[in-house]
Amino acid sequence: MMQDKVLIVQSDFSILAEANHPRYKEVQSILVNFAELKKSPEHIHTYKISPLSIWNARSLGISSQEIIETLQQNSRYPIQETLLHSIKQNADRFGKIRLVKFSEDTVALVFSDRKILEEVLSYKDIVEIIKHKTPDRLYLDILYRGVIKQKLINVGCPVEDVAGYAEGDTLDILLRSTTSKSGEKFSLRDYQKTAIDSFYQNGAPLGGAGVLTLPCGSGKTIIGIGIMSKIGAPTLILTTSVTSVNQWLDEILDKTKISKDLIGGYTSKNKAIKPITVTTYQMITHKVSKDGAFENMKIFNARNWGLIIYDEVHALPAPIFQITSSLQAKRRLGLTATLIREDGKEKEVFSLIGPKKADVSWKKLENENWIASAICTEVLVPMCKDLKLTYLSLSKRERFAFSAKNPNKFNCVKQLLKKHNKESILIIGMYIDQIKEVAAIFNIPLLTGSSSQAKRDLVYKNFKEGKNAIIAVSKIANFAVDLPDASVAIQISGTFGSRQEEAQRLGRILRPKSDRKKAYFYSLVTQDSVEEDFNKKRQLFLCEQGYEYRFIEADI
Repeated sequence: MMQDKVLIVQSDFSILAEANHPRYKEVQSILVNFAELKKSPEHIHTYKISPLSIWNARSLGISSQEIIETLQQNSRYPIQETLLHSIKQNADRFGKIRLVKFSEDTVALVFSDRKILEEVLSYKDIVEIIKHKTPDRLYLDILYRGVIKQKLINVGCPVEDVAGYAEGDTLDILLRSTTSKSGEKFSLRDYQKTAIDSFYQNGAPLGGAGVLTLPCGSGKTIIGIGIMSKIGAPTLILTTSVTSVNQWLDEILDKTKISKDLIGGYTSKNKAIKPITVTTYQMITHKVSKDGAFENMKIFNARNWGLIIYDEVHALPAPIFQITSSLQAKRRLGLTATLIREDGKEKEVFSLIGPKKADVSWKKLENENWIASAICTEVLVPMCKDLKLTYLSLSKRERFAFSAKNPNKFNCVKQLLKKHNKESILIIGMYIDQIKEVAAIFNIPLLTGSSSQAKRDLVYKNFKEGKNAIIAVSKIANFAVDLPDASVAIQISGTFGSRQEEAQRLGRILRPKSDRKKAYFYSLVTQDSVEEDFNKKRQLFLCEQGYEYRFIEADI
């Protein structure tokens, strides 16, 4: 019956979903595997299918038939045949071009479809790097292994890379079996084992390059260590901050039997390159002068690495993409909570790091108590009349910063601190002057990009130990900061419509709590301003994961 159907599938590849339908959550859990949420107003949510979303679904083992059946079984109206044909055509492109090793210095593109081969040969910049060809193969220098994948995905031709990987030197990395070094009981969870196996695939050529997406707090670092143990080779780990470097080093020492002298952090204070080396993206892309070379790129060739781990892979800077293009013989693991990149470079991650190998549902892990249950609330904060007049005289871009810094938000913070006075609380903001003012008003520790590493370590340590129940942080806390007891996050400002940032900030409070108490995420937004519009976009990824935002008006 028509009323049982939750979707309206449109010819422009958009899908309208009735958010209040009793079957919405059931259908949504399947829909997110091959479509991306674009809008989420109260009643109708809009999803979009793209070639990349289809290829990622295919990389997870979802067939075109499964996609089409999901749409047909849940669509309120008949779906245009041209749209179904296009879905099948895009899905079928995945696997039609395989990259195989031909010799020590040559790889070959193997085509199972003559029409796609002819299409590829119509692109001049691709033909220029081809050595020679046969009726179903194109041969090229192995140095172009990354370049060709980039070029082909940009013309709608994803490449399945089965050319294999250099093993690197041998390094035994044994996991502690039942108890970590710290005395904590330790064993890989079932979903962590599945993610490890999905990436490694018993060492087969299809394994060894790809991205695992799991929610913050689910143990992505542990999964990375599990993969290191499977591969058993020197490993280079790239992450977002020195704080994260130290967390990786601590976890590796705690969860493996590796000797301390075999691991090290490559930072501004210590540049020793060990068999297991952890460094930051900022360190790798550091320049002495604007036009100078990236001095630390040499680290990629400093050892015979068997694995490179890109932590928070959605934050990968452009220069790392460039060097990764030449590292295709190395196994490459991307870890992230969301593959969303606001710069639109998801295709670069797909082609150079690898396709999505595992995508673990946030709500599934919440239901299984592996991450904390979260309540998300948007607090609508009014603006004083005199400030409203000033706001109306500004340009749209100026209006965003002006509304984000609405001073009435400080009163909201005060009320929320009173409400959660027995909780561990993070106050997070984008604007340094605003977050400094919050810290001064409430007399709490402050961390920004200019804070020394020693200060960061001390503040985080005191927070974990309960000496400071509240801290104010800038966007430095967006990534890879392990604060397991944080249960409340108050976001007073953010980076425009960044879906990735919203997910990362919620992630700061999702570590499972010992007493299974809930986590609370508050986003303070100026009412009737452009900040409201941007916030709707920020929430999209979390809505896609099944989170619902409550909306309340501030009592100012």
